[in-house]
Amino acid sequence: MKLYYAPGACSLSPHIVLHETGTPATLVKVDLATKTLDDGSDFRAINPDGYVPVLELDDGSRLTEGPAIVQYIADGAGTAALAPENGTMARYRLQSMLNYISTELHKGFSPLFNPRMPEEAKALARERVAERIGSIEARLTTSDHLMGEAFTVADAYLFTVLSWSRMVGVSLTPFPRVRAYLDRVRQRPAVVAAMKAEGLVK
Repeated sequence: MKLYYAPGACSLSPHIVLHETGTPATLVKVDLATKTLDDGSDFRAINPDGYVPVLELDDGSRLTEGPAIVQYIADGAGTAALAPENGTMARYRLQSMLNYISTELHKGFSPLFNPRMPEEAKALARERVAERIGSIEARLTTSDHLMGEAFTVADAYLFTVLSWSRMVGVSLTPFPRVRAYLDRVRQRPAVVAAMKAEGLVK
C-alpha cells in the first residue's frame, strides 16, 4: 500500500492508524501548494481533486477521504478496538462521529487557512469552531476518548484536526478537557511514530 500525505495535514489521521495497526505502507509526500510529488510528477494524476489523503492499494486501486480510509485500514487489520464491527450500532456511532469531525470541525477550519479570506470572516469561523470544540469538551466529561475509554479511528482524526488550532489562532484555553485529551493522544507510540515520520516532531 501507499499513503499519499502532506506533513500535518488531515492525512496524518490514517498515518496514525497505519501505525496503530502495524499495517505496512509506503509514504509518498505531496506538496499541496504545487500539487506535485517529490519526483516532480503531478499529484492530480493520482487524485484529480488535488488533496490528501489517498490510499493506494496493492492492486493499484485508490481510496480517498480520510474517514473512509481509516475505517478501511482498521477493518483490514481486524482491529475492533479501533473500529467496531460493521453493522453494529457502535460502528454507526463511530461513523456519526467521523462525519461530525469532517463536516463540523475539519471544514470549519478550512477558511482559516485561506489567505484570501477576510479577517472578519475568519473571526466568525473561529467562533463557529470554538462552539464545536465546546461540544467535544462536554463529550469528554465522562470518558478519556471520543467513543469511550478505548482509542478509535475517530480519535486519530480529531487529534489531527484539533492540532491545527495553534496555527490559525483558535484558542483551546477555555477547554481544559480537550487540552488534556490532546496531551494524552500525543503520547501514544503510534502518534509519536507518525509525527516523527512526517517531520512534525524530533
